[in-house]
Amino acid sequence: MKIISFGDVHEDTKNLGKLKDELESADLVIISGDLTNYHGKSAAQIVINSVKKYNNNILAQPGNLDQHDVNDYLSQENINLHGNGFVFNDLGIFGVGGSNKTPFNTPTEFSEKEIEQFLLAGYEKVKNCKVKIMVPHMPPKDTEVDAVGPGIHVGSSSVREFIEQYKPDICICGHIHEARARTQIGDTIILNAGMFSKGGYIEAIYRDGKVNAELKTVK
Repeated sequence: MKIISFGDVHEDTKNLGKLKDELESADLVIISGDLTNYHGKSAAQIVINSVKKYNNNILAQPGNLDQHDVNDYLSQENINLHGNGFVFNDLGIFGVGGSNKTPFNTPTEFSEKEIEQFLLAGYEKVKNCKVKIMVPHMPPKDTEVDAVGPGIHVGSSSVREFIEQYKPDICICGHIHEARARTQIGDTIILNAGMFSKGGYIEAIYRDGKVNAELKTVK
């Protein structure tokens, strides 16, 4: 099973065409959050429909810059990862959208307790899967993927604690554009692809009961 994932689209879909071959050959496309730039359903629908030109198998969730009706729209389409989980044979994928609190009062922010509850709700649906991919829009705190400057880490403590406790195989996150990186907490591989307009995406391959994921760049 081949998965292509990206996030922080912010309505800029120009790189989709350059990713045509990868998208068309993928079994699943995951959009990890921030489909829009402070907009709602209609803008999110344009992004989803743009991806559907290449692949109809999509999971997505709102980021902190998406209005609340984006969450409703994705749920109506039965593709919403936020507080939800999906099972593909022995592979479980679950997520949480929005972000932890920011200084900017963005449209979709949650307390750390709420983030934990959303993750638990999604995990419950995939807990019996042998392999798990966790998709929080916000990165785990105190890692390479949540740094906005030297020594300034703005990720979610709940996301980090969840990884430490439940040990998903892969964690795909976003939110912090400048923190494109691949890192680990324990055995969990964590990837932040950065902004999609900058060409960042993730390829994950699930085969023979194992999943491997790598950062890629649109060429």
